[in-house]
Amino acid sequence: MRLRQVEPEYAGRVRVRTRPFPLELLGRPAPRALLAEEWWLAAVQEPAAEFKVFDGDDWPATTLPAFVAVRAIADEDPQLAHALDLRVRRAFFAESRNIGKPDVLLDLVRELGGDVARVQRALAGSVVRQQVQAEFELGRTRYGVRGTPTLMLEDGTRVHLPIAMPRIAGGRIVGVRPQTCLGESCRTATGELFERVLALGQAGGGTEPTTREA
Repeated sequence: MRLRQVEPEYAGRVRVRTRPFPLELLGRPAPRALLAEEWWLAAVQEPAAEFKVFDGDDWPATTLPAFVAVRAIADEDPQLAHALDLRVRRAFFAESRNIGKPDVLLDLVRELGGDVARVQRALAGSVVRQQVQAEFELGRTRYGVRGTPTLMLEDGTRVHLPIAMPRIAGGRIVGVRPQTCLGESCRTATGELFERVLALGQAGGGTEPTTREA
């Protein structure tokens, strides 16, 4: 979200591309107990965002359909795909909605004025799901991605996001790395990140930061 907020200031110089990296394809999706701990960590770092610990009984058994829904419209309308990606995350992280259910996802697409029939076909078929899985394999095998979020340039150069990442052991958060910014100050920190990306690009790394998201 922070990258997309700052990106317009660097139009024509830096472009952010988001690629899916469903952790469940690693065979170890984050359990509900761990995510409950990560909720408060995210809320502390971004007070303006909406976070509410999932309080329903309908916990998603899979997140792949959400990635499929976003990917289904990404080529046709990248801006709408980004809006849907954020809307799906808000539905899960703030509204306790099961984003693994096609009917929930179609409601979100409809809310944003997207092509419901297109997404419905993608959810019912296998083509787009295979595209999502291919993106995952690319990140895992070529770029060595092991977790999310991971930010890198188009040549694979890693760039560190200005967020405090948790240290996890035994399925629990056992520590948090130093916090580099909080709330509005993170916009400045993100701008500084874009400047570093430009410098790296001028040195031959390219200027298309890619985030791999779960």
